[in-house]
Amino acid sequence: MTEEQKTQQDSQRHTVEKIGGTSMSNYEAVRDNIVLANRNKNELYNRIFVVSAYGGVTDELLEHKKTGEPGVYALFADAESDWAWGDDLTKLVKFLTDLNAELFDDHMLRQQADQFIMDRVEGVRGCLIDLQRLCSYGQFQLEEHLLTVREMLAGIGEAHSAFNTSLKLQHEGVNARFVDLTGWRDNELLPLDEKLKKAFDPIDLTREMPIVTGYAQCKEGLMRTFDRGYSEMTFSRIAVITNAAEAVIHKEYHLSSADPNIVGEDKVVPLGRTNYDVADQLANLGMEAIHPRAAKGLRQSDIPLRVKNTFEPEHTGTLITRDYVSEKPQVEIIAGHKGVFAIEVFDQDMQGEPGYDRRILDVLTRFKVRFVTKDTNANTITHYVDSTLKHVKRVVKALEEEFPNGEVSTRKVALVSAIGSDMQVPGILAKTVQSLADEDISILAIHQCLRQVDMQFVIEESHYRKAIAKLHQTLIEPHNHGYAIVAA
Repeated sequence: MTEEQKTQQDSQRHTVEKIGGTSMSNYEAVRDNIVLANRNKNELYNRIFVVSAYGGVTDELLEHKKTGEPGVYALFADAESDWAWGDDLTKLVKFLTDLNAELFDDHMLRQQADQFIMDRVEGVRGCLIDLQRLCSYGQFQLEEHLLTVREMLAGIGEAHSAFNTSLKLQHEGVNARFVDLTGWRDNELLPLDEKLKKAFDPIDLTREMPIVTGYAQCKEGLMRTFDRGYSEMTFSRIAVITNAAEAVIHKEYHLSSADPNIVGEDKVVPLGRTNYDVADQLANLGMEAIHPRAAKGLRQSDIPLRVKNTFEPEHTGTLITRDYVSEKPQVEIIAGHKGVFAIEVFDQDMQGEPGYDRRILDVLTRFKVRFVTKDTNANTITHYVDSTLKHVKRVVKALEEEFPNGEVSTRKVALVSAIGSDMQVPGILAKTVQSLADEDISILAIHQCLRQVDMQFVIEESHYRKAIAKLHQTLIEPHNHGYAIVAA
């Protein structure tokens, strides 16, 4: 195939585009900046949109992501809450129909949207009442059904936003098609890839615009692995199964050289290009461009991922590809993680004895505690974990039982990291350490791998913001990148 033929073939392939919850809450921005942006009628199609629930809806359905305040699921799972979940579900109906009132001026359309979501919510209410009654008998345990309940509730949010968006677009002349993957009243439970193939086989992408729920019910149980990150896996597998030319994520911000809330809007620079390796390093620090498991399919299928800012549609965004390496070695992004616990195991019997690390990892796995990084020497292994104090205390107790002759200690710290697709810059480590020393920031530990894609520094949590700003000032700002770091 000639290069010209390949270019023509790629131009006829479609994109799969995911829209985040904050963006979804602004319908006009989604319509004008994403769906219709710089397109004539003939260019509207060959795009699949995977949508999240409106901002705040999943918090009401499950629990608040940041504060932990219980939503319908958390109240239902609490055996002592009795019928509190039912009252919360009633409040949810009002919340969702109020969102409909803001979205739909047309009375008939609003009535249609209200009827759709009320049918879903009341159907779930009936199901939960029956399940609660069933589990009042000793032979049936509620805990065995909670994951299914969580998935069923989560699916309400995406069904709501996807249905509304398709309804609005249809009214405005776009041939949108609501694609419901939530499994509502489905008779069979299919593997994810098979479910997606079945859903998209009858759709003509050249004439229809699928608006797809971010949650997909399947045999694998997406929430078991991804919890609230399930929509990224749905998005990724749709791109792979349908052989997309490009996958696009629309967020309310750019993937930038640092957090603008720390460094300043006027100092950060959007990334123009990077690779999936860098995306994985960001995910490890809790700053996901995309979940590593979701990125894996895109990488293996050689599908590029573009991250765009919904509110700056003219910007090309960040293009993430499998093989990209910057033309000159450089730092692309400064990132970090606060509230990390260092769990240190010291044991003089450790030296020369294999298996110590495996025993520690078994304890972390038992309590479902994720570690971000670790370091080791002759008699000490330290894991830096992303968890709550409650879980850390349980881990420490278990480690003390596992290593009765050892010493287990904990300390709350922060991680700051310089990341890039190629950071083989002579003297960069010394320069970075000196810049932190100039701000009287003590480095508690340093990690740098042979792969040369990141440097991590463990510091006191109180120095976190100062360290991020200083590293950005030292490693990014002097280069005056302008529009983007290597414009895509």
